[in-house]
Amino acid sequence: MQAASSIYIREDLKTQLNKLKRNPKESYNDVIERLVNLTIDDEPLSAEAIRGLEEGLDDIKAGNLISEENIRKKYGVK
Repeated sequence: MQAASSIYIREDLKTQLNKLKRNPKESYNDVIERLVNLTIDDEPLSAEAIRGLEEGLDDIKAGNLISEENIRKKYGVK
């Protein structure tokens, strides 16, 4: 048998957990497990993706930015 723990959660958080239940009988344990599993990235970023992010950050640091207004004008979006 698995060990059990009691934890304190605020009433508003308990209300949110209730809303996340797939059915009224689903346990809080199952809801929390599902939420925890959503935070785990099974596909880490590739080296290429990391390089692209680093290049983007370098552009930002260098001030190589285009305003949203100019992008909208360039592509005809209102």
